[in-house]
Parts: sequence; structure tokens; C-alpha cells
Amino acid sequence: MIQHSQTSLGMDQARQAILTPLTAVSGWERVSTRDALGRVLAEPVIAPCNVPAHDNSAMDGYAVRHADLAAGAESRLQIVGTAFAGRPFSGITGAGQAVRIMTGAEIPRGADTIVVQEIVRIEDSSVLIPAGQKAFQNLRRAGEDLAEGSVALPAGKRCSAAEIGLIASLGIAEVSVRRRLRVAFFSTGDEIATIGRPLGPGQVYDSNRYTLYSALTLLGCELLDMGVIEDKPEALEQAFIDASNNADVILTSGGVSVGEADFIRELMARLGDVAFWKIDIKPGRPMAFGRIGNAWIFGLPGNPVAVMVTFYQFVKDALLALSGVSPLPEHILFEATIDSAIAKRPGRCEFLRGRLAFVGGRCTVSVAGAQGSGVLKSMSDANCFIVLPEDQGDVASGGSVLVQPFDGLF
Repeated sequence: MIQHSQTSLGMDQARQAILTPLTAVSGWERVSTRDALGRVLAEPVIAPCNVPAHDNSAMDGYAVRHADLAAGAESRLQIVGTAFAGRPFSGITGAGQAVRIMTGAEIPRGADTIVVQEIVRIEDSSVLIPAGQKAFQNLRRAGEDLAEGSVALPAGKRCSAAEIGLIASLGIAEVSVRRRLRVAFFSTGDEIATIGRPLGPGQVYDSNRYTLYSALTLLGCELLDMGVIEDKPEALEQAFIDASNNADVILTSGGVSVGEADFIRELMARLGDVAFWKIDIKPGRPMAFGRIGNAWIFGLPGNPVAVMVTFYQFVKDALLALSGVSPLPEHILFEATIDSAIAKRPGRCEFLRGRLAFVGGRCTVSVAGAQGSGVLKSMSDANCFIVLPEDQGDVASGGSVLVQPFDGLF
């Protein structure tokens, strides 16, 4: 159930208001392991075998019996063969014997210790091993990574390259994944021009739709691009109806403020529910969240940077939750030293575009260019957000600020 608020919400309140009513979409499908990249597992992946499948060597060297090694002196052992990865030594390592072994090769029967090749000497057909070797050193045990029957990956895990490799290491060719989240999105405003055409008087190009397309594609959503909708209530109403009949989520940009041509919030309230429409942040204060029919709706601001801020601070986690990701990834914040003063009044959380660097072992950050909410160039120049919390006042040059790196966020 949506809890309604007529007041402006703080960051944490807004996140809670968004995430609390959300549940993952139903439906799943079987896909090949390679096609599972970016998808969310609908059920756990259970290891059908041990990984590794057998005891093997972690190093290139010699497989020996530890009992044959002298405690305080060099030991001489006869080399009786070689074990390769995929081509094990077929004999048994007897007393006084050693087997040349390669990384990943199965441990020969009888051997229990691997001596690395860098520390031994070879004379004729013997290997001379220095004192001080530990029993069972440099061994990788069968099932050390994953034991047969154990949960390799839980349901709700979003598959990155590491997960795809892990699934493949188990010999699994197909997995069950949740269906893709269907997201409809459109821009609003008579001033919005389609790219590739000359600008008319007072027009700007539609960057927001391309920003959202890129962000949604990286999240693996199924997209319904509805283009630019003119500032007419009847056109916007029909767009909402069409989108709510065909999508799980609707994203709009522009038209959520209090101007005479800002119809989004009123239409949301008439066709469905509006939980809130103001957040105490900069940029991005006017952002509406609610529901029309079975579709969740986010009315994002019109300014390009505000769209990116609100998407990555609020919408992205909501889309992941609806896609079945559990638990949600944490927002990584850490402290850095700012190289210039920043003026700020307490009362709202502010996101500045910053450039993070490591200088002399210290993490430093600088403001990346002009900070207007329509200046996308500084988003491109930046590699982090400088996050100034609601209770934060002015910051002196050399002071400590919180930063949120873009890596993993975009």
C-alpha cells in the first residue's frame, strides 16, 4: 500500500517510501548460461559436483610424501614421472620418490605435499629439496571452492561476469532467471526537439530519453520508448494509459513541477496514486512517485543532471528490487579531502559532480566544472558525486566530504 505524503521528504524517507511497497515481478524463463549475463536468478544454482573436482596442485613443482623429507636437512628424491593438468600421473608415489607436477594437475596417489620448483635443485634424475617444508602445502582440495550439493549462487543474484564463470565451472548449460522488467519511458514538453533535426525557436534536444535508454539498457530492462509527448493533458493521459497497460514501470522526464504546463503530477493523482512529489535534494527536488494500474511510475525532473541524480539515487534500486535482486547493492560512500571551499545551507542533500583522485596516498576530490542542473558536460567530466548531507553547512577547502564513485553506479 502506498503511504501518501504532502510534504517534501528527506533522502532516506524517500528511499523507504519507494522501496517499501515494491515486490518482485512474477514470471521466469530458462536461458543459456551465456545469455544469463545481467539477468536475475529465479532459483538457486546448486553445485552438481565438487569444485575443484579433485585434489590438485596450486603451484608448479614436485609432488612428494612429506614423511620422506628430513626435518633439518636437504632431502634427495628420485623423479619418477610428470603430472599435467588434464593428464594425471598414472602410478603411485612411493617412498623416496617425487613426481614433477604442473599447476592444476591432480595430486598423484601417495603424495601429500607440493614443493615449488623455485626452491629445489635438480641433479641427474633426482630433486634436492631444502628443509622446512610443511605437510599438505600448496594443495587445493576437492570441493574447496564449492562442495557438491551446496548453494553456488542464491536466488536473487544478478549475474555478472564472475557469476557466469562460476556457473560454467559447474558444467551447467542453462539456468532459470526472472523475466525482464518492462519499462515504458517518454519525455514531455513542447520545447523538446528530436535529435537529428534543426532546433526551432526556444527548443532543446531530447537528451533525457537517451540517458534513460542507456541506463535502462545497462540494467537489462525490456524497453518501450514512447518518444516525446506534447504538453497537452489529453495526450499525456493517453500515454499514461498505454504505458500502464504494457509496462511494469513508467518513467517520465519533465512536467512534475508547479508550472501551468506541468500536468504529470495531476494526471498521476487522477489516474492512480501519488505517494510524494517533492524531495529535499539538489538537483532533483520535483520527483513524483506513485502508481497507475499495475505500473509503478516515476515522474523525474526535466533538467538532464537532475534526471541522472534521481535515477541513480532512487529509481535504480527500485528497478533492481522489482527485478528480484536481493539483497540490493549498497550505496558506497567514503570520505575524501575537498580542494576548494563549498557554500551550502543546511536543509537538503546536495549532489555535486566531482573528480576523485589519489594524491600522495590521500583521497582528494575537486568540483568538476559548472554545477547547473542542465550541464551534462560536468557529468561526463566527473567520476563521482560529492554528497553533502541535509545537515551539512559550508565546507572549507581542505575539509572532509562524502563521495560516491560512479564506478559500479552507471
